[in-house]
Amino acid sequence: MDGMSNMEHKSYTHMTFFWGRNSEILFAGWPGTRTGMYVLALVFVFALALLVEWISHCRLIGEGLKSNRVVAGVLRTIMHAMRVGLAYLLMLAVMSFNVGVLIVAILGHGVGFFFFGSRAFQKTPPPGKASTDLPTTNC
Repeated sequence: MDGMSNMEHKSYTHMTFFWGRNSEILFAGWPGTRTGMYVLALVFVFALALLVEWISHCRLIGEGLKSNRVVAGVLRTIMHAMRVGLAYLLMLAVMSFNVGVLIVAILGHGVGFFFFGSRAFQKTPPPGKASTDLPTTNC
């Protein structure tokens, strides 16, 4: 008996960018071959990128908590870990090499930055005040 006959058949993973709804994004078998599930996956990736931008530019720590540096530090650490974890999840989605996923990830970051980071809808903070709770991510 040949040793290859006992092995499962593995699906081919794309290693170059492709366009199509038949792909696997983040989980085996998801979204599969159904168009509706592919659209749901694109909406999920867009929302994930939007959420990363919101966490990067939000102000959740109030003035009362900032006086307690330990509590504020713990909250900033939790927010940072969430931002990095979601960004890694988004990176893994883009690594599906699906062009649609890449486009909605870029659009999600762009729309998120426009609403939360560009200050188009916010007053500028007074001098000396931080505009966000988290520092910017620098490469």
